[in-house]
Amino acid sequence: QVQLVESGGGLVQPGGSLRLSCAASGSIFSINDMGWFRQAPGKQRELVATITSGGRANYADSVKGRFTISRDNHRNTVYLQMNSLKPEDTAVYYCNADVAGIMTPYGMDYWGKGTLVTVSS
Repeated sequence: QVQLVESGGGLVQPGGSLRLSCAASGSIFSINDMGWFRQAPGKQRELVATITSGGRANYADSVKGRFTISRDNHRNTVYLQMNSLKPEDTAVYYCNADVAGIMTPYGMDYWGKGTLVTVSS
């Protein structure tokens, strides 16, 4: 089994910054794509950013230029640096990882339990 442990959520003022972290542990041979999703109350879950094993990143238009996704393959960890935060960024943020292991050599999606980010004055 694989577990994703998230940290870094909290309350910030508009224009502020937060850095989210999510570390994968368990039966891991390698990790392919990793990413962050978010879901606000009453809205559908949406993709925020993804990053390949080689470090190529993609972003939703709503966060482009403000958020930066990165990863540390040695620590099996993905990060999301969030700058210039807006009230509309308020949501539960979930990390995702496509993990290849002994029982899943072609990869399988795993999810964190989510961390709440609140942007308010």
